[in-house]
Amino acid sequence: MVYLWVGAAGFLGACLRYVIGVLLYDADLYFPFSTLSVNLIGSFLLAWFTYQLVHKYAISSKLKAAIGTGFVGSFTTFSTLSVETVALFERGSLFLGILYISVSIAGGLLFSNLGYSIGKGRRRA
Repeated sequence: MVYLWVGAAGFLGACLRYVIGVLLYDADLYFPFSTLSVNLIGSFLLAWFTYQLVHKYAISSKLKAAIGTGFVGSFTTFSTLSVETVALFERGSLFLGILYISVSIAGGLLFSNLGYSIGKGRRRA
C-alpha cells in the first residue's frame, strides 16, 4: 500500500516539476534556471518536511514516504542537473558549468539548513 502513496505523491511532484520547468524555460538562456530552482526548493522542502512533519507530528510511515520519496524525490532531479552540466561543458561554457554545480551544491546545503531551521522553529540570520 505504501507504493500507492509514494506513486501518487510522485505523480504530483513530477507534474509540479514539469510546470515549473515550462514556466521558467527560456530558449535564449544557456543557464538551466528551472532545474536549479526546483532542486533548491526541493532541498528546502525535504529538510522542512523532515523536521516539521516527522519530528513534530505523529504521521504515518506511508505519508512520510509519500512526501519525502514520492513528492520531493520526483520534484527534484539530479539526472537533469548532470545532463545540463555536460551540455554547458559541450557548448564551451566551462565557467557556467562549474558555477551551476557549485550553486547547486552550496545552495542545496544552504536551503536544506534553512528548511531545517524553519521546521525546527528557529531562524538564522
